[in-house]
Amino acid sequence: MALYSYIKQINTPRRRVVQYVSYLALVSGSLLLFWSFYPVLAFEIYSNIFLRQDYLSPVPRSQIVSSLDEANSVLGSYDVFSNNLRDFTQVDLWFPTKPQTFVKQDIQIKEYSLSIPKLNIVDAKVIVGGEDLKKSLVHYLPETLPGEYGNVVIFGHSTLPQLYNPKDYTTIFTYLPSLDKGDRIKVTIGDKEYEYETFESFVVNPDQVSVLEQKTDASYLTLITCVPPGTYWKRLVLRAKLVKYIEL
Repeated sequence: MALYSYIKQINTPRRRVVQYVSYLALVSGSLLLFWSFYPVLAFEIYSNIFLRQDYLSPVPRSQIVSSLDEANSVLGSYDVFSNNLRDFTQVDLWFPTKPQTFVKQDIQIKEYSLSIPKLNIVDAKVIVGGEDLKKSLVHYLPETLPGEYGNVVIFGHSTLPQLYNPKDYTTIFTYLPSLDKGDRIKVTIGDKEYEYETFESFVVNPDQVSVLEQKTDASYLTLITCVPPGTYWKRLVLRAKLVKYIEL
């Protein structure tokens, strides 16, 4: 005769509810992680297949500590796993080896507007020689103005696509990688409108300062933002060339 008998506990409705809620929480958490990291992974795959990874004139290494190395020692490197404490709404951190702090700025015009019809960006404010990307786009290292021979470099912030708002300067350039060759960009200064046509885009590291250099054979517009979306690891560079001038 058995001393003990074991009876399987009945799977009560309460227990079933707890199980279902647990499964639902697990699935929801997994979907949320996928939703957050998908744009980063998708851009990395896309950029490595379709975008050029340029290293035209990287800053040479030397035995002397560079400004980039010194900044990294305090604030963390650009490595994916770094504890990066930089505030990238300040433009001088985007290319630390070439700050605009001591650049002589003789340009009289201090503000103009930029529009990108494909991205629903209309009359976004551009500050010449500005610093704060939370308040505007920034015309970096200003030596020439749109419409003039040279290279106008404009920085704009970006974030995860889920947070995109074309009127918010902290997200305004999020979809810049989606522009294709032939897309138009308009710049308005007073009663003059300059229309540029995109012709190339590529990705560079933060020490790749050659993208900031002037060119005197035509009027160029260079738009730059951080990539992959929501990170500050690299810089997306999109170039355009002046194709039309309109007197408003």
